[in-house]
Amino acid sequence: MDEFVSHGYVDTFRMFNQEPGHYTWWDLKTRARERNIGWRIDYFFVSEEMRNNVKASYILGDVIGSDHCPICIELAV
Repeated sequence: MDEFVSHGYVDTFRMFNQEPGHYTWWDLKTRARERNIGWRIDYFFVSEEMRNNVKASYILGDVIGSDHCPICIELAV
């Protein structure tokens, strides 16, 4: 991830939320989702030129059906 950032890409989720404890993946075998012990391994990155077009970026952590949850980005076009 540091490589993306070093090339000028922006983590859109962190544009809106700096708090810890937000994950997009949890280990199913250990039932980690129930304890919210996971990793944030799903991202939307944009270039600096696109930064002002990002209106929202969020994680849909309540959507069940996989060890991952959906992530969303809203752009002004």
